Amino acid sequence: MNKKIASVLFAAVCFLSFGAMAVTARAAQGSAVSAGEAVLEVSSQRLLWEKDADRVLPMASTTKILTALIIAEECDPEAVVCVPEEAVGVEGSSVYLVAGEKLTVRDLLYGLMLRSGNDCAETLALYHSGSIRAFAGHMNERARQLGAVNSHFCNPHGLPAEGHCTTAADLAKIAAHALQNELFSEIVSARSWRVEDGGCGYARLWNNKNKMLSMYDGADGVKTGYTKEAGRCLVTSATRGGMRLVSVVLDSPSMYERSSEILDSAFSRYSMRKIFDAQSYEPAVDTEVEGKTCRARCEKDFYYPLAEEETGAVRVEEQLPARLRLPVRQGDAVGEIKICFQNQLIFSQKIVSIEDKEKSYFDILRELTRNGRRKSKCESTNISPNAESPAGGAATS
Repeated sequence: MNKKIASVLFAAVCFLSFGAMAVTARAAQGSAVSAGEAVLEVSSQRLLWEKDADRVLPMASTTKILTALIIAEECDPEAVVCVPEEAVGVEGSSVYLVAGEKLTVRDLLYGLMLRSGNDCAETLALYHSGSIRAFAGHMNERARQLGAVNSHFCNPHGLPAEGHCTTAADLAKIAAHALQNELFSEIVSARSWRVEDGGCGYARLWNNKNKMLSMYDGADGVKTGYTKEAGRCLVTSATRGGMRLVSVVLDSPSMYERSSEILDSAFSRYSMRKIFDAQSYEPAVDTEVEGKTCRARCEKDFYYPLAEEETGAVRVEEQLPARLRLPVRQGDAVGEIKICFQNQLIFSQKIVSIEDKEKSYFDILRELTRNGRRKSKCESTNISPNAESPAGGAATS
C-alpha cells in the first residue's frame, strides 16, 4: 500500500512539475524581447517605449507600409493598372497576379497590405515610377522627409537585399504618418477585401493575415513580415480611449505576444490629455489706442500623451505684445501660444485677430493733440544754445 501511495505521489509531482515548466516556457516565450522595439503615439509621434529602437535591422514585408503610403498619397485609387509581365511570379508571398489582367490601384493596395503580395508591390512600383530602382529612390526620399534617417530601401516588398534596412524607431515614424492617411488607415484595418475578375478568370477574396486585428482589443492595423534574415516582424496600431498607438517589434520570436505586452504597458501608463482648449481661449489684446482692445483666438486644441506623474512638466506660454499696433485685420497674427514639455517645445500656434481694428478719426485727433502737447512741453524745457549754464558760465554744445 505504501509503495502504491508513493508511486501516485511521485507521478503527481512529475505531472505538476512538467506542467509548471510548460507554463513557464510559454510565459518566457511570450515575454521574449525583440531585437528592436518601439511604441509611438500617432498624432504627436512621442516615443513612449523603446528597446534598441535605433538598431539597424532588416524588416521583411513591413517595408510595404512605406510602399502603400507613397501610392496612397500620389496615385488615384480608382486608376486601372495593367499587370506587367515582370511583376508576375515574384518570389515569396503572392496573390498570383496574371500578366495583362487589370485591377485598380485600390485593389492592388489591398492585395499588398492584406495578403502581403510581392507581385502587388512590384506592379504598384512599376506603375508609379517605371522601375523598381526608381521607386526605391522615391522611398528613400520619402523616408528622409518623415525623419526615418537610419533607413534604406532597395525594393518595395522587403525581400532580402544588401543594405535594405530600418530601425524600430524609424518604422514607427513611417507607420504613424501613414496611419494619418485615410485610405491607408482604411485598408490596413480591413478584415477582408473582394476583388472582381480583372482578366484572370475568377474573383478573389483576400483575408487579412494580421492576427492582431482579432486577438487584440482596439487593434486597427498594420502589417506583418517574415524572412529568414529578418525574423518575425510586426507593426501594430491600436486605439483605446481616444489614443492611437503604433508598436514595432523586429526579429521577435513571439511577435503577437510581445506586441500585446508593450502596447498594454503603454496604454496602462499613458493617456491623451487636453493641454490647450482653443474654444475657451479668447484674449482681449491691448492696442496702442488707450481703452481699445482686439479680440483674438487660436484655431486648434492640443492633446498630448502623458503619464499621471508627467502633468506638472507641461508649461503653456502666451506671447502677446504689450500694445498692438493698428490697423489689424481679421486673421492677422497678433501673438503665439507655445507649449513646452520638460523644457522642450512640443507645440506652437499663432494667436490671430477675430475682428478688424483700426484707428478712428477721433483716435487720430486725440493722438495728434497728445503729441502736440508733449512736443510743446519738451520745447518749453529746452535750454537755448546761448543761455548761461547754472554755474554762470556759457553753455557748450
